[in-house]
Amino acid sequence: MDDQAIPLDAETKAVEQPEDHREELRLWLRLLTCSTLIEGEVRRRLRERFDVTLPRFDLMAQLDKAPDGMMLSDLSKRMMVSNGNLTGLVDRLVASGHVVRTVSPTDRRAMVISLTDEGRAEFRTMAGEHEHWIADLFGDLSAKDRSELMRLLAKTKLSARRAIMGDDQ
Repeated sequence: MDDQAIPLDAETKAVEQPEDHREELRLWLRLLTCSTLIEGEVRRRLRERFDVTLPRFDLMAQLDKAPDGMMLSDLSKRMMVSNGNLTGLVDRLVASGHVVRTVSPTDRRAMVISLTDEGRAEFRTMAGEHEHWIADLFGDLSAKDRSELMRLLAKTKLSARRAIMGDDQ
């Protein structure tokens, strides 16, 4: 395949035409490219290895942290998705035997969602492999690199939060 046939991602385009982009934009595109690349690979591996989607894995991860289960509204907030988006996902996990719904002891109108024993065991198997995949994807970074990247990303997160809070005032 010749170089002309390979589509360029946004980061590559920004690097090739730096006069068209500010350094901050190139940084944002690099972060986005890394995130998209890693997420795509995690999605692929979850699908191929476990026949599971990333949203299903994420929902099971939230429930694994809550042994007594969670209300749908709390799951929705933690996952930053609507109750409606979560309902279909929960329905499929109930049908597959990974999750159960029970009536809330404090509010008879609300349902508590929890992992079944089978769901918890399967999730923990997936989570163990997922941890190894992530380590593999970051494998070329030294401990010092990872520490520095964490420090810089924390600083970036703080900067973004400050900018967002400043916009609201």
